[in-house]
Amino acid sequence: MTESELYPLYRESDDESDGKDAAYLLISSTASPAFILIGQVSRRFALCIELQEREVCQTLMEGDMVAVSAPEGGELRHAAMLLELVRSYRQPLLVLPKDHAGSKRLSMVVSAGSEIIPKCTIIRGTHPEQNVICSSEELSALSFHASKDGVKVTYPSKDIFKAEIIRYSDIF
Repeated sequence: MTESELYPLYRESDDESDGKDAAYLLISSTASPAFILIGQVSRRFALCIELQEREVCQTLMEGDMVAVSAPEGGELRHAAMLLELVRSYRQPLLVLPKDHAGSKRLSMVVSAGSEIIPKCTIIRGTHPEQNVICSSEELSALSFHASKDGVKVTYPSKDIFKAEIIRYSDIF
């Protein structure tokens, strides 16, 4: 049986605060240092995804999520910087070919959209589909769904993760 819980996030303000009032949802594994950091988009924009053979653009709507996964853990500030590069600065995502040696060196990966499903069976940085993200095994049991009210987390057991809302100022 699965359960779900809604976590309300405050999206970054477009005018005065320059993102400084933003909130993030931090999902941490209870069994390892793995985590996923999620922020919501404040306004619609086209996210460009660069593949070896072509470019694909995906529209992100207000309330959609940008997620950064760190399957082995890492520095939270690093994850927040990656998230803000996409969310605030509209940085394109690069997708590596399936057999690219560089995927082994990616300590964090990014995904964006209205639904994000963590998976531990995919190769880091090689999936143009933005509804999946590489994660640790324990966090692959979760799923994330965007709404105007926040991020809904669906899970089989609350014992496998810890969720907390953190502020931009807590990280930077």
